[in-house]
Amino acid sequence: MLEIYYATAFGISVMLMLIYVFTYHKHYDMHISIVFVLVPISNLAQLIVSQSENLEAVLVATRFLYISACYLILMITLAVFSICNIKLNRYIKLLLYSVTTVVFIFSQQIGRNQLYYKSTYLIHDIGGVVLVKEYGGLHTVYYVMVIMYFVIGMAAIIYSFIKNNQVSNRFICLLALPEIISFISFFGGRKIASQFLNNAELIPAVYDISLIIYLIITRKLVLYNISDTIIDSIVQKGDKGFISFDFKFRYLGSNQTAREIFPDLNTLAVDKPVPKKFTNIVKWLYDFSIDNTSDKVYYKRDEATYLINISYLSDGRRKCGYQMYITDDTKNQQYIALLDSFNTELKAEVAQKTKHIVEMHDNLIMSMAMMVESRDNSTGGHIRRTSECVRILVDEIQKGDDFDLSEKFCHDIIKAAPMHDLGKITVDDAILRKPGRFTDEEFEVMKTHAAEGAKIVHEILKGTDDGEFRVLAENVAHYHHERWDGSGYPEKLRGENIPLEARIMAVADVYDALVSKRVYKEKMSFEKADNIIMEGMGKHFDKKLEPYYISARPRLEQYYKSLE
Repeated sequence: MLEIYYATAFGISVMLMLIYVFTYHKHYDMHISIVFVLVPISNLAQLIVSQSENLEAVLVATRFLYISACYLILMITLAVFSICNIKLNRYIKLLLYSVTTVVFIFSQQIGRNQLYYKSTYLIHDIGGVVLVKEYGGLHTVYYVMVIMYFVIGMAAIIYSFIKNNQVSNRFICLLALPEIISFISFFGGRKIASQFLNNAELIPAVYDISLIIYLIITRKLVLYNISDTIIDSIVQKGDKGFISFDFKFRYLGSNQTAREIFPDLNTLAVDKPVPKKFTNIVKWLYDFSIDNTSDKVYYKRDEATYLINISYLSDGRRKCGYQMYITDDTKNQQYIALLDSFNTELKAEVAQKTKHIVEMHDNLIMSMAMMVESRDNSTGGHIRRTSECVRILVDEIQKGDDFDLSEKFCHDIIKAAPMHDLGKITVDDAILRKPGRFTDEEFEVMKTHAAEGAKIVHEILKGTDDGEFRVLAENVAHYHHERWDGSGYPEKLRGENIPLEARIMAVADVYDALVSKRVYKEKMSFEKADNIIMEGMGKHFDKKLEPYYISARPRLEQYYKSLE
């Protein structure tokens, strides 16, 4: 009876594995795939145990059984985390694999000493061969591991059911079933087996049930992987072209649509550099490698116009090359051309008037800034220099990943920089033009220029349609003397409560003050100024701006040297 039961369980598990293989999709979870391999191994080991005639053969099969007994519960737990979209740190994964491997090594002591099984003997009855064993101390470690994985897996399932609305609750409930029934059968199965099933293990049948549940999950799970299903749908549709290259411009492959648009691709060999005859493709890739904003180009062939989007090719964790995504943009371009033919004159007229208004507005702002500067005999050229410093800093920040600066933000902060000291127009000449350091009382008056400047900027720009620029310019004027540690003025703002535009302006303002001559001091050397700026990172200035200041430093020094 036992042999028939185990053989049936093994046969069912093999059949389910074959179904999984023949319906396999590249987006199936790796851990579930391993489960479908380990379950037949486990059931086969149980079958071998039931057919063995001597104790040594049973012990060998039992040691073999622990391959799946140890790693199967780990794979089930990792599958839960994967399907619930809970990312585990790779070091945590390494720890779990290490713990499982150690427990597996312990299990291989079966029959060799009394550490794992204190004693073992066989019972032959009408049902078949049954291994009776008395557990040793090391087996307790295996129990602890099983309980630990059950608790971790159920915690992830419960958390996802309550908190994660991006995962189907139906899947979460299905995931809980194998966990619960496996745990119950593992700890309570032997009692049931001894009373009702002639000492047969429940685990093989439970594993088969689990495989059926995982088949249901995997077949439906692909539909919920939005990014993958969209990509597959696009590829299947066949009207989009894809071409891939590595970072050395070596051809990696393309689809049929791309080869129809670029017939010469049929002559390219995979892993070979793109020949010079592909002048356009090489130029597009090179331009993108230099400037990632050069990610869109149009290619005309016969009567068609194609839009080519260039992006990085990724293997999921790192960039590994370039990819061209090609779409037929002919109708869109024809529509745009038709609109252009109707609107060219209107656009030109509007653009001319808008340009005139903007120029008048900008000239007004610059004139006011220069008027203020003309009253301050200690900051000659300060407006022009700080504006260039801001331009250089923003250019370096755009190259990094810490700050997601839009093109408009970069344009606006450079445009707003000359306005940062407009508030000095409210400061009395006796203080503003004083040829020396301020007293404490005079400095308190001077500090009012920040808040007053924000008010002036608000009044100047309150009629503008560009509300984003108005707010940014006010922030630059109002908060460019705030410090990261909260010791600045006028509001004593701290950390990221200080607007980013004001934090950038602060670096440019202080740097210019250090390396420029004032009536009360000589200009500092670049080295000394740099030491002061670096010491201020995390205190006076935003620490995250430090790498961008460092990369901008050569250009800043070159700029100031050009003024000498």
